[in-house]
Amino acid sequence: MIGNFEILGRLLLAALLGSAVGFERERLVWAAGMRTHMLVCVGSCLIVIVSAFGFSDILGTPNVSLDPSRMAAQVVSGIGFLGAGTIMLRGEMVKGLTTAAGLWAVAAIGLAAGTGLYVAAIATTAIVLLILAGMKPLEARYRERAQTRTLTITARRGTITIEVLRGLSGSYASRLLQFVAQPTAEDGIDTIDVSYVHIPEKSFDEIVAALRARDGVTSVS
Repeated sequence: MIGNFEILGRLLLAALLGSAVGFERERLVWAAGMRTHMLVCVGSCLIVIVSAFGFSDILGTPNVSLDPSRMAAQVVSGIGFLGAGTIMLRGEMVKGLTTAAGLWAVAAIGLAAGTGLYVAAIATTAIVLLILAGMKPLEARYRERAQTRTLTITARRGTITIEVLRGLSGSYASRLLQFVAQPTAEDGIDTIDVSYVHIPEKSFDEIVAALRARDGVTSVS
């Protein structure tokens, strides 16, 4: 059986590590913020301490066996209901998966702190923070390049053809996904819908500027 100061130290460490991960979520104004992550981490820590040491007084009793891993396993599966509460469907976008995974990781950190695996708990916290904060700019940059960008061009008929557009697109001509020209009510004027995929915002803006500067183009939106 560990002493009271050791128990207190493990709980405080779990609270500290949980707050570090929770702060990263808090600054992005997610539903599960600092307090939620701290509670999950401290609760997991206490559960595994109770599982490992709370029943020591009945050890040795006939027909009684103790498996401390059982309560830890229930934490791993039971934390799912909290994670599910952070996941939201907005249109065709699923939000909150990262926060749910963070809660699951924080529960594991609490278990590690509760069993005295301090190095593992601290190292996991550092890795989780690196994933949440450090990888986000790289992920955002990739998504920016991967998203589809669309244009609606109003121009004099024959002014903008697919060959002209490919010429204006330069090295991104292969990223031209769609080109649809339709006549408008105004004689000799066409509306052209254009889509690009995997094109950086800066290059897309340059194409838009080149189109707006071209003779015969009425509008680009």
